[in-house]
Amino acid sequence: MIEIEQSAALNTVQDAGRPGWRDIGVSTSGVMDPLALRAGNILLGNDENSAAIEIQLFPFKVTFLQDTAIALTGADCRATLDGQTLPGWWACPVKKGQQLELRFPRSGARGYLCVAGGIEVAEVLGSRSTSLRGAFGGFDGRPLQRGDCLMIGRCASARLPAGGIGVEPPQHALHYAFPRNNKGEVQIRAIPSGEYDLFSAQSDRFWQQSWKVSVQSNRTGYRLSGTPLEPSETVELRSYGLIPGIIQVPPAGEPIIQLSDANTAGGYPKIACVIEEDLWLLGQIQPGECLQLVQTDYRQAKEIRALTERWLDELRTHVALWRHAGS
Repeated sequence: MIEIEQSAALNTVQDAGRPGWRDIGVSTSGVMDPLALRAGNILLGNDENSAAIEIQLFPFKVTFLQDTAIALTGADCRATLDGQTLPGWWACPVKKGQQLELRFPRSGARGYLCVAGGIEVAEVLGSRSTSLRGAFGGFDGRPLQRGDCLMIGRCASARLPAGGIGVEPPQHALHYAFPRNNKGEVQIRAIPSGEYDLFSAQSDRFWQQSWKVSVQSNRTGYRLSGTPLEPSETVELRSYGLIPGIIQVPPAGEPIIQLSDANTAGGYPKIACVIEEDLWLLGQIQPGECLQLVQTDYRQAKEIRALTERWLDELRTHVALWRHAGS
């Protein structure tokens, strides 16, 4: 069991989400950085979809009420365990009574606390993710707060060295697959979508200019600040289904990227859709930071997925070797 000592709004229990219910108005929810969740669970020998705690407001403190093992992935949150510094992307045993603290990240936006066996909360529509808009799932359908006690599942595979084990973060290990531009801005790849032709006269600017993630951004969507886009004509669209990654252009002209808690339907023109393989990277951009949107296609998206899956396969292999050596 884990007791929350300090938390804030938006820190929630999340797994990979609840697909398959958008037709009745239920958003997918789930982690903003699915790669961090999968890697953390692999380090612990969990099912890759095991629920974890997503932390995006700091400081965050928990006390462990039993011996277990943890993995910290995602943003570099300057973690300490009983005051001793822990590296990022690190898994280690913890003892009953120890306290973990995560502070405002050096880099990235969201940290993930994975626990051996996963966070045990009731499944709702096949997922343990918190839907903040719907007030269901996770821990009572709400953000975590001081005094909450979370059950953790059983896990026989989390045999870790006393000092812990780590993995090179994907933004370094896969730097060739997730490049930055010459300004140091994250490049987010997207495929032109439905109403792209309405903005054809401004397409070069859409792909080339820097877009700042507005402070008016959250798990529902990132609003991008920059020179507004104007369609070549005003059109009325029927509402259509939305998925995370869709980039809409509302009348004000500043794009909105739908994310984990995306609306299930909308009617603004769609200019592009971020490829699924880049959504984890997008989820680690803090408000106020800039990004560049880069045009891509389905073939490149498949190549990026293959590189990412290869990195995860290598992690699984290394973890299996560590466990074998320690058995």
